[in-house]
Amino acid sequence: MNERFHGSFTQQEPIPEEAIEAAVAVLRSGRLHRYNTAPGEIAQTAMLEQEFAAQTGARYALAVASGGYAMATALRAVGIGPGDRVLSNAFTLAPVPGAIAAVGAVPVFVGVTEDLTIDLDDLSAKADRARVLLLSHMRGHICDMDRLMRICTDAGVLVIEDCAHTMGAAWNGTPSGRHGAVGCYSCQTYKHVNAGEGGLLVTDDADIAARAVMLSGSYMLYDKHLAAPAPRAFEDIKYDTPNISGRMDNLRAAILRPQLRELPAQVARWNERYDVLHEGLAGTPGLRLTTRPEAEQFVGSSFQFLLPDWADMQIADVVTRCGAAGVELKWFGAAEPLGFTSRYDSWRYADPVPMPASDRILRAVLDLRVPLTFTLEDCAQIARIIRGAVGAVHQSASAAG
Repeated sequence: MNERFHGSFTQQEPIPEEAIEAAVAVLRSGRLHRYNTAPGEIAQTAMLEQEFAAQTGARYALAVASGGYAMATALRAVGIGPGDRVLSNAFTLAPVPGAIAAVGAVPVFVGVTEDLTIDLDDLSAKADRARVLLLSHMRGHICDMDRLMRICTDAGVLVIEDCAHTMGAAWNGTPSGRHGAVGCYSCQTYKHVNAGEGGLLVTDDADIAARAVMLSGSYMLYDKHLAAPAPRAFEDIKYDTPNISGRMDNLRAAILRPQLRELPAQVARWNERYDVLHEGLAGTPGLRLTTRPEAEQFVGSSFQFLLPDWADMQIADVVTRCGAAGVELKWFGAAEPLGFTSRYDSWRYADPVPMPASDRILRAVLDLRVPLTFTLEDCAQIARIIRGAVGAVHQSASAAG
């Protein structure tokens, strides 16, 4: 392999100038706290919530400190507490089971398919074990949401969607996060809008929204929200809902508002890059690409492929060869979690039950980020490097076998 890629898999695009100017204005005002406003002034955070609610078609929105905080707040707002069981994906990242553990609840993991979505047959079999599903659209893969909602509705299971990787995506035209009772989103640097850290929560349920606002730390200033329920929704809960402060500040909100307006255009750019990678790797012997159903309008901000039933040392060889050529692959089958590759059995606090069918799939998954700082030519080169590494190892294994 002679090619070498010289780009960075962690370098994001600059923050837009409009967002920088808005952030500087907030800094000059000194009023960073969302409730610290001058007479007649509307906080950046309140405007962000109003705009995101309109963008997603939700009645209510709340801006918070992180996507993980949004999930834990949603769980608390729907009444999940110590000892409760919560269904969730076996294929996800640490903040999801972390949110469940944060409220004292216990994850019940549901299997994964080779297309990296939640296994709906396994969900159907386990639906009677909990009253809430915290569904992770992991790495932007959306399952058949129509079937999932039928399963959960029939079983009386409330759905909270983790949309950290699907902001801007949809299923059958319905925005991700709008199928269940609550949608939770991340604004962390590696997500689809970049505030360094931050989160958003949407719902149509006035009681859930009011509880979430109180939990986030409203200090009885809920009337300063533009995307919250009317004050009467707070009357019966305001003295009984704990303040677990996790508000977003005006600085991050100012940075995010212009980015959210540009999100549809950014989604199109990500998907152009995803398509180049997909085309470049299609037909590679021994390599499996995921299938995207027509109903799924996804955001290709990352890319995954599988090396099914390959020996660990062979997959590790592919990772090493690609790394030597400048292509950073994350392997979910490694013995120890590295960076963002933890699996359900990595979280020992969750006391996971072994899932052999999912283990077979997870140990085959390789993952790479697709930042918008990559050109289409960069993506074509990355695909060539991966194809070459997989081909070399596959050919060597075939010759030895």
